Amino acid sequence: MRRIFLDHQATTPVLPEVFDAMKPFFSEVFGSPSSIHELGLRARDALARARAQVASLINAESPDAILFTSGGTESANLAVKGVAYANQRRGKHIVLSAIEHPAVIHAVEFLEQHGFTSTRVKVDAEGFVDPQDVRAAITDRTILVCIHQVNHDIGTVEPIREIAQITAGKGIPLFVDAVASGGWQPIDVQDLGIQLLSLSPHRFYGPKGAGVLYRNRRTRLASILQGGVQEGGLRAGTENVPAIVGAGVAAEIALRELPERMAHTAGLQGRLWAGIRDTIPYVRLNGPEPGPRRISTNVNLCAEFVEGEGLALMLDMQGIAVASGPSCVSHSLKVSPVLTAIGLDHSLAQGNILLSLGRDNTADQIDDVLAAFARVVARLRGLSPMWDEFQRGLVDSLIIPRNNGRAAAATARTAQASR
Repeated sequence: MRRIFLDHQATTPVLPEVFDAMKPFFSEVFGSPSSIHELGLRARDALARARAQVASLINAESPDAILFTSGGTESANLAVKGVAYANQRRGKHIVLSAIEHPAVIHAVEFLEQHGFTSTRVKVDAEGFVDPQDVRAAITDRTILVCIHQVNHDIGTVEPIREIAQITAGKGIPLFVDAVASGGWQPIDVQDLGIQLLSLSPHRFYGPKGAGVLYRNRRTRLASILQGGVQEGGLRAGTENVPAIVGAGVAAEIALRELPERMAHTAGLQGRLWAGIRDTIPYVRLNGPEPGPRRISTNVNLCAEFVEGEGLALMLDMQGIAVASGPSCVSHSLKVSPVLTAIGLDHSLAQGNILLSLGRDNTADQIDDVLAAFARVVARLRGLSPMWDEFQRGLVDSLIIPRNNGRAAAATARTAQASR
């Protein structure tokens, strides 16, 4: 069976060039970068090269602005907690969007248990943050604003430039989680006015086990790990040299291929969504329509009258890997908080599925996915009691209501009886 991978939002395969660059640092150049002998110096040089490669990807003002961590989650924790601890004498208030990644939200919740406060800025039905809502949420005690560049579930591209202008005017650092966009969207931290930004190289064909935090040199940051003086004293522990080398090469390739990647995935995204929209009834796209306001790799949708988990499992049996449920925590089988925040009905959110595209997907693969998707949805609806009730006019569709009278009343009675 030919496998089709449409879960690039979760991870990507390591490119051959990346793997080849990493190999010597497992067994030949295995020294610690903190050592002063030859093997240590060669490892240190490799870190410096990787730092420069990552800095170029986001146009950082200096390679020294790049810190390496164990992954995107640690980078987010270092940004949120590190700024909070370093600036708590000035204030203990944090502003974040209601649909940030769990790594950001949970880091803020941790701080709230230790005397900090936060304001979560609402989003609209497509997941957009209004910059003026950010402005209104800022107080004279605000020390950090957290807004992601692209939402990890529904692909919304946020107005970072406008938000950065607001935070800059108030002298507050802006942390941008770019884990969902790094390697797939242009990022220029200097032009956008970003003070802190996280990346996860395994999302753009680098290895797992390496993360990136960009920090503008004027941004105060405290370490959250106590130990040695690695990474400028901000991230203790011997660096994962092979993974960091791989991250650097992946960043260099991503920068070189970025226009091609965006054009390629945008074409596939349009083909995939149009094919589903035009052939399968009662399907809803979550987030903006394909175009400049949505990242080109993301197709998040709900198929009404089916469960997203069952849809993902049956597609997997057809050789197609997709995600269902919240990004990064799909095994929890919970409705995505992002879908709740944009006002999606719970019954629709249960039918959520995320298909995320990559550089190696093809038009032929998309056509195979469309055929399989139609078969699986038809089979699952054939087994669904709700679909049967819909067919008999006892309940109505939330996506395309056809009867706002008797069917709507029956739907309400059914919901009441299930409580």
